[in-house]
Amino acid sequence: MKKLLLVALLFSLACCKKHKPDAAPLAKPKEMKFKKQVRGFLIDSSDLAANKDSMLVDFYRLNGFETVWNEVEIRKALISVLAKSGDEEGLNPKDYSVARLQAFEKNIQLLTPERKIDYDILLTKAMRRYIRHLWRGKLNPNAIYRTWDIKRTAFNTNTLLSGGISGDSISSVIEMARPKSIIYKRLLSALQIINSYPEQKNFTKLDTLLKIKRGDTAVAVRDIKRKLIFWKDLAPQDSVSIIFDRKTSQAVRRFQQRHGLVPDGVIATGTIKQLNYSRDDRKAQILANLERWRWFAHDFGKDYVIINIPEYLLSVVKEGDTLEQKRIVVGRSVRKSAVLSSTFSNIILNPTWTVPPTIIERDLTPKASQNRGYFAAENISIYRNGKPVSASEWIPSKAKSYRYVQKPGDHNSLGNVKFNFPSRFMVYLHDTNHRDLFVMHSRSYSSGCIRLENPLTLAEYMLNDSIRWPMDSIKKVVDTKKTTSIA
Repeated sequence: MKKLLLVALLFSLACCKKHKPDAAPLAKPKEMKFKKQVRGFLIDSSDLAANKDSMLVDFYRLNGFETVWNEVEIRKALISVLAKSGDEEGLNPKDYSVARLQAFEKNIQLLTPERKIDYDILLTKAMRRYIRHLWRGKLNPNAIYRTWDIKRTAFNTNTLLSGGISGDSISSVIEMARPKSIIYKRLLSALQIINSYPEQKNFTKLDTLLKIKRGDTAVAVRDIKRKLIFWKDLAPQDSVSIIFDRKTSQAVRRFQQRHGLVPDGVIATGTIKQLNYSRDDRKAQILANLERWRWFAHDFGKDYVIINIPEYLLSVVKEGDTLEQKRIVVGRSVRKSAVLSSTFSNIILNPTWTVPPTIIERDLTPKASQNRGYFAAENISIYRNGKPVSASEWIPSKAKSYRYVQKPGDHNSLGNVKFNFPSRFMVYLHDTNHRDLFVMHSRSYSSGCIRLENPLTLAEYMLNDSIRWPMDSIKKVVDTKKTTSIA
């Protein structure tokens, strides 16, 4: 079986979708190679100790306790990169002391050797912080999200930065620190696009109870048209009428398509919600998503499965290209699906389902307390200390002391197949016995696990064995209703 990486995302990628105007290609940082022609100043290690940063001391120890930012072109190029970090990377130039660095550089000829050493240390600290932010983000996701299970990649900023000193350009060091995902690059392009839009003066929000279709007349249509014109979904007009005409309906369809909505051309709650986001709101979303992408592993490899929770989509990626997309059902707002990265460990055909603690408490116990026939109706067996317990002997007050197992079959909550992977949240990817939910536009109905539409094709792809496990063989095992584990 292919040991595919699984990544579950918490955020929408709608802002990465094609939108006019096209962004210019991202500018590459200017080449900034350290040069050894200019002799630096010796730094007393006690000057470094005041920073209480052992990594900083180690960095200068590796470089003979000499200043390293001795070339004016290199310093200016680095300061320029840091100054543009907001527009180009979605970071905050203030985090890198850009104003202080610019003041130092402006007065470089007046600086004493001691102040030049201070300047060099400040440049190093700014550069190290910048590549650290690119590599793993500014914030700790575990302090923000309870349902976060991403192992952060360890790295050494000194190793990266020393690579620049030993011959690599600093621009290549920055590129090494930046996430490699195509989605991160699309987000950077989206940031350029949103920055190209003017500020929205006198921005007003639409009434969320509005419902307007083609042919209708309403005062709100004028504001709707202005918003569509701003986002370039509707061509500019000399006068903006209150008639919801054909061109406006077509513009709404374009807007809806870009935002993952049903493109029906009708103004209703979902479309109004998206229209009520201002330029600054959209920029804030892009900045937040850039930060989230820095939390993930920088390289997923060529083959992986990615789950986009808010867009209800699973994508199978092979050799860097999307091979297939499937609809999914995700956790409800009170039982959110976890954000995680893991590796598939095995596939279970005709799985049993052991009821998890949250469902025992919130669903099973209340229902079974009212009617013990619940267990037979749901094909659930009860166990205590490994021994079967009849429904009549079940004690509601001790509900958590039992183990509940649903047998394989058409009514099993996991359907015909389950995909296991290690996770501290006890979640998995699986089929479902409620396949009708996949036709819904919003699909937040599960208790945290991810339900997958047409899962057997994913099983066939992951098993990757046309001799032992072609689709016919998989279906034959499913028809037996016997639990089969395949690693």
